[in-house]
Amino acid sequence: MNKIVKLLLTAALLLTAFSARATVNILACEPEWGALAQVLGGDQVSIYTATNALQDPHQIQARPSLIARARSADLVVCTGSELEVGWLPILLQQSSNSKIQPGQPGYFEAAAYVQKLEVPTRLDRAEGDVHPGGNPHIQTDPRNFLPVAQALTQRLSQLDPAQAAQYAARHQAFVTRWQAAIRHWETLAAPLKGVPIVVQHKGFPYLERWLGMREVATLEPKPGVEPNSGYLTQVLSQLQHQPAKMVIRAAYNDGRSSEWLTEHAKIPNVVLPFTVGADAQSKDLYGLFDVTVQRLLGALK
Repeated sequence: MNKIVKLLLTAALLLTAFSARATVNILACEPEWGALAQVLGGDQVSIYTATNALQDPHQIQARPSLIARARSADLVVCTGSELEVGWLPILLQQSSNSKIQPGQPGYFEAAAYVQKLEVPTRLDRAEGDVHPGGNPHIQTDPRNFLPVAQALTQRLSQLDPAQAAQYAARHQAFVTRWQAAIRHWETLAAPLKGVPIVVQHKGFPYLERWLGMREVATLEPKPGVEPNSGYLTQVLSQLQHQPAKMVIRAAYNDGRSSEWLTEHAKIPNVVLPFTVGADAQSKDLYGLFDVTVQRLLGALK
């Protein structure tokens, strides 16, 4: 009899432990939001990330495996600001999952909680890959993670009220550690203030604002449009009168144009992770900004 009781108690404990884990299935559009959701959700969330750091988040296909993930998701966490406009609407529609449609608690856009930069005054697709809501690459400024984390914690608590206290505790721990990390990065990065840079793609205005760097040229004639040799020559000529200290690109960018400029302008080519997982060092949110600051400082030397 005692053995039966013990078996029943063990089964009950296992069932309780299982039910306390992974109560919210999350589909994250980009690695940074998957990483943030993991920090805030802990064992209460199960996360699948739709893209990786070596993929252009503009250019993803709504493949069947992603549709299946969306179909079973309780929460979709994306950047928004039309970063995923080419694939997310199709994914949501094909999923037939009413919980994760825009306007529902299961749909979350990080960009809705920060002040956007480069909001266009007019919309014209002839100007390239223009985002009506402003530049969507908010993850390059660590300060943006604070309001997003607060909003995401509230959303998790709304979807899973039984674990609200756990989410709140993890959020507070994250804020304390993250604010200290920001102070550390800003102290290290002080020499970058005012440094003139060239960017391959208009992906870094938030990073530039945070660290005080000055963008003097862009290697794309229009956002999302690859440069030809004539345009690159124009940029090179411009740098004769307005020198830059480095050219910056994201890990997923084709590096040919920035490498060309490095060779001809004799300035460092800095490849930044741009999001979590681009290399072994940027395996989490803290590593992402450790690597970013280190590589920018290294280019000054």
